[in-house]
Amino acid sequence: MTPLRQRMLDELRLRNYADNTALRYLDAVTSFARHFHKSPDRMGREQIREYLLHLVKDRNSAPNTVQIHRAALRFLYVKTLGRQWFDEQIARTRRREGLPTVLSAEEITRILDCTTNLKHWTMIATFYATGLRANELRNLKVSDLDSRRMVIHVRIAKGGVPRDIGLSPVLLERLKVYWRRLRPKDWLFPSAMRPDQQLEPKSIRHAISKAARRAGIDKHVSPHVFRHSCATHLLEAGADLRTIQVLLGHADIQTTARYLRVSTKRMQAVSSPFDALTLKALTEGKDQQ
Repeated sequence: MTPLRQRMLDELRLRNYADNTALRYLDAVTSFARHFHKSPDRMGREQIREYLLHLVKDRNSAPNTVQIHRAALRFLYVKTLGRQWFDEQIARTRRREGLPTVLSAEEITRILDCTTNLKHWTMIATFYATGLRANELRNLKVSDLDSRRMVIHVRIAKGGVPRDIGLSPVLLERLKVYWRRLRPKDWLFPSAMRPDQQLEPKSIRHAISKAARRAGIDKHVSPHVFRHSCATHLLEAGADLRTIQVLLGHADIQTTARYLRVSTKRMQAVSSPFDALTLKALTEGKDQQ
């Protein structure tokens, strides 16, 4: 590890950034350095601007990806190197909010029915039953399942705010089958190669993507898709936005409110004003000029 990388890591730890965020920031800065074959402390605003344009024009990176790289470089230059010109000189990427991908209950059932690996099946079921983020699920420990109170303790959550969520009785029974078969000791979903460590994020993404392909789902399916599906289906079943906000751990209820835009049942339940018009019947024939 280079001295600059260690210095940035120390700053991230000092400011209590989540491990997953710290890793993504460090990876982004490493990509920046490799692009120019130079240490970042020997570069400045021109190289940063050129690199962000490279992500947009040459690599067709999504706005969220560009934003993460900008945030990582901002942390490096402002917080680690003390260069306060960053915000004034480096343009902020404008995000275009899209609709979240949501699976139907039938599609989720197909994915589960086509998954024969017990660990992968249980992970997917847990994602959908709880709405957990990928990093929250991979950091779950066996001791975080409280079957007496029927809650799951989410100790490592986005923003550093832990929360308790309800434990589905049906999921609990499946988790018991999983535990009796594989006997995880500490981490609920440990690495197969290193049982004393949790699964890597890419292993979780790969398992879910493979399960979706096996089930014939042509959508891009990631761990977050099950989170979106859980929230949307709860909304359609009558849960209020505030309850869903707490369950998902959203800081702002406006983030939760976006599920109103993808709830087909809610949209279908609203009658169009066109339906209330009294109209003459259309006749089959030539158009009248």
